[in-house]
Amino acid sequence: MSTLLPQGRIDNWIDGRRVAPVSGRYLPSIDPSLGTEWLQVPAGDADDVALAAEAAKRAFAGPWRALPAMGRAALLRAAARKIAEHAEELATIECHDNGKPIAEARAGDLPSVSEMMNYWAGAADKIHGETIEVSRTSFNFTLHEPLGVVGIIVPWNSPLAILAAKVGAALAAGNTVVLKPAEQAAASILSIAPLFDAAGFPPGVVNVVCGTGEVAGDALVRHPDIRKIAFTGSTATARRITERSAQLLKPLAFELGGKSPNIVFADADLDKATIGASTAAIFTGGAGQTCVAGSRLLIQDTIYDELIDRIEKHVKQHVRLGNALDASTTMGPIAFAEQFEKVKSYIELGRKEGAELAFGGRFGPENFPADSPLGGGYFVAPTLFRGARNSMRVCQEEIFGPVTCAIPFHDDDEALAIANATTYGLASGVWTRNLNRAHRFVRDIQAGAVWVNSYRRIHWAVPFGGYKDSGYGRDSGLESLRGYQQTKSAWLELG
Repeated sequence: MSTLLPQGRIDNWIDGRRVAPVSGRYLPSIDPSLGTEWLQVPAGDADDVALAAEAAKRAFAGPWRALPAMGRAALLRAAARKIAEHAEELATIECHDNGKPIAEARAGDLPSVSEMMNYWAGAADKIHGETIEVSRTSFNFTLHEPLGVVGIIVPWNSPLAILAAKVGAALAAGNTVVLKPAEQAAASILSIAPLFDAAGFPPGVVNVVCGTGEVAGDALVRHPDIRKIAFTGSTATARRITERSAQLLKPLAFELGGKSPNIVFADADLDKATIGASTAAIFTGGAGQTCVAGSRLLIQDTIYDELIDRIEKHVKQHVRLGNALDASTTMGPIAFAEQFEKVKSYIELGRKEGAELAFGGRFGPENFPADSPLGGGYFVAPTLFRGARNSMRVCQEEIFGPVTCAIPFHDDDEALAIANATTYGLASGVWTRNLNRAHRFVRDIQAGAVWVNSYRRIHWAVPFGGYKDSGYGRDSGLESLRGYQQTKSAWLELG
């Protein structure tokens, strides 16, 4: 079995082969555990996007469009097998790329990528239209058809898992894709792309162009042959994409940021809630760099101090900062230098706003012995602010790191008001033994996901997406499949 691990430099994947960037320019990819360059990735631009879009357009018009649904299903299953065969290499690449711990990548991300491809294989031949009775002499039926070439923009925090959700759905629906990974963590996406061709996909069905958002991303959004943009990332970037695509009237799907409330009531199982409010929600292997992070921790006033003490003890016992490639590491670094500085700045802002640092707030070398090779890595210790007010910027703006703000509340009405007092609406958690309360909060919280007595559960069969500034459209589930199709009505006159 050939290795996928890149050495020195890796190129784009266009029309079934490696293609150097037209400009000849590359970008450094930094291993965040060490803060040093480990690879160079393409600095793609509009010329590279044009090559990929043309390849995808040819493939769509050619062998891919002629392939029946069962044929697409067979290829997606073959891709799932190829990905499973190379799971260890892909997990290792992901660790170098964005600092996700190898234990989490092995046990969570890579198995889910293969399973998602198998799910989409099962969905490919479940695309059914309807027959509609309009009169006794007219027969109407609908067809769900692919859009054509789809542009997919993937972020740096969980690139392979998000690729599987979006690319799998797009391919199952019969589209071809041009994929742009985040330039800060592009290697795993560039490395997985050849596995689709090795599985039997026609050349040009799956293409990857790496480059900055301002250049390659903008070109993808503006290209007239790309019929849809599916994007996961920041709300600010989504607004720019909306503005730049307006003249082309192409459909958009956005899975964006969050400032998710994680609400703990006094009647909750506090042992489970302690885990659910800390290592399950925000102090994760990926260092809180998840859009659904429980970054606003709402605690009922009668258990406020107790729960914070429990969380601090749990974090000391179970969170181990370290190199992402170390199997004993339970929390990795921030993915790149700019994000590291952003997280640091928010911790300083929280102090200035008057919140009290309950624990954490250590950066980089402060987390390791003086002679540690990890001193140059982008590490932030798990950090909790107590005495926070929901109006503070640290409680309203997405930090995207291992930082949570503990906000006290008195009763159900106050908890619900605080939970919904945000521009975001991606996810939420509720910890209670009261069934009536649980149903009320599921109904009234303004978020696309509500977890009751659990947190951060995702499954490929369950639609996922946000309300308000957290975006629109859904990933995963059959609802996502419809987003990569257009509906045609056919009328037949019978009399």
